[in-house]
Amino acid sequence: MSGQNEQQIAEALKAAPPIILAPGPKERPTQLPPPPNDVWDLPGGTAWVYHGEGNGDLVAPVIMADGFNTGPSTPEFSWNVLQFSGYPFIGELRKRGKDVVLLGFTERSASILDNANTAIAAIHEAIARRIGSHPLTVGGFSMGGLVTRYALAKLETERMNHQTQLYFSYDSPHRGAWIPIALQAFAHYIRRLDSRFSDQMNSPASRQLLWQHIAEWKDAPATAKERTEFLAALERVGGWPRIPRLIGVANGVASGKGNGIKPGVTAVRGTGLAITGTDLRTQATGTDSLVATLRVVTAQRPEIHATGMPDIDGAPGGMLEGFGILADELNKLTHLGMAVDNPTRSHCFVPAVSAVAIRDIATHDDLYANIGSLSPDDSELDDFKLASKNEGHTTITKELCSWILDQLP
Repeated sequence: MSGQNEQQIAEALKAAPPIILAPGPKERPTQLPPPPNDVWDLPGGTAWVYHGEGNGDLVAPVIMADGFNTGPSTPEFSWNVLQFSGYPFIGELRKRGKDVVLLGFTERSASILDNANTAIAAIHEAIARRIGSHPLTVGGFSMGGLVTRYALAKLETERMNHQTQLYFSYDSPHRGAWIPIALQAFAHYIRRLDSRFSDQMNSPASRQLLWQHIAEWKDAPATAKERTEFLAALERVGGWPRIPRLIGVANGVASGKGNGIKPGVTAVRGTGLAITGTDLRTQATGTDSLVATLRVVTAQRPEIHATGMPDIDGAPGGMLEGFGILADELNKLTHLGMAVDNPTRSHCFVPAVSAVAIRDIATHDDLYANIGSLSPDDSELDDFKLASKNEGHTTITKELCSWILDQLP
């Protein structure tokens, strides 16, 4: 492949929207939210406030923090996910007289600890503006559940009254999240063409969230230093807030039944001239450690191995179309030789045992544990609810949202 074609591919990648492995709509929202009743400018973020039905002021705040992505949060994105994507969660909250506070961040891939300061500011603002003494509900979706978990625990450590009665997390990776090593390696391998995919994988939040991480395509998977530091910071504030009731929901099943994705199978295969030889696979197990062969423009075809790993791509839990997102973007460049086949689109992103904080995710037995047969006391949450099927990460469903609604103070 000539240097001229390599330059054309690089220019095309940079001209396109970045490859972002995150849940939520990929297209511009077709339904726009109503104007908020109030907007709070916060350090490191913004809160958009929508009063509950019949409330002329802030009366019963429910603070809901945005999850992992890149760039700033927007109310359009949050409404598209929380109101227009299947179950009208925002509308149901407001019908019950709850004031919805959508907490967004200036940079969603920034450190969880930094964005927790934004959450703390939002909690202070809600207390200052609230009419009456109705207790707060504070939580978040995916990473937002970790941001608010740390924020509340830090406030308690500082002996500040957060006036929060209920904390909730929605498919949050309390024991870690997972992006296949094949996808991480590919992101870093094409950095010379377009660094944005690699930048997402190496962002502070990504390093803190992922159970196993690589910073370069040649690296062996390991716990990132930033994750170790985050877990230590969380431990210093007690791990969890102690005053509110702690609840969580998971987009995975309780039975331990996997999502059907097999280990060590091809998920993305290069077919175009510029990418033939690329083979990205689901996580291999046992003696098979090959997870990727990489080739983009160059003649070299390095192999990527990851040893000693469980069959985590097929584990019960909230799923992400990580392989599919990448394949869709590459297939937009078919005219430049970047066409791929995509036999497997999804992988487990937040294992069910992680979302309900009941097991670690380093072994097959823990990943596929029958949560229904475990003592609820094994969880660090006071109560939890799991989905009846393995579904997309942070999918907003009546099944899970109705359960949360019934727990509200």
